[in-house]
Amino acid sequence: MKAIWKNTLLAETDDTVIVENNHYFPHESLNKEFFEVSEHSSACPWKGTANYYHIRVGEDINPNAAWFYNDPKEAAKHIKGRVAFWKGVKVE
Repeated sequence: MKAIWKNTLLAETDDTVIVENNHYFPHESLNKEFFEVSEHSSACPWKGTANYYHIRVGEDINPNAAWFYNDPKEAAKHIKGRVAFWKGVKVE
């Protein structure tokens, strides 16, 4: 699986976990130079608190376009250490 935005490879792996139709990539598969920590967070009743990354490719920024759970609830423990994408990031 690949995560691509602005024709740039953000992550690639053959080990994703699918939850609610989202592919969660291992943190190690990220091309970290394109990710910036965001202060944004959100809450999911069964997964816990999500934290976010902004994605930056050149001068283009896609705010809060990747999310992860640092400390997921028990029902979502299988996505700990994994990152998912949205907001125009193509996962194929």
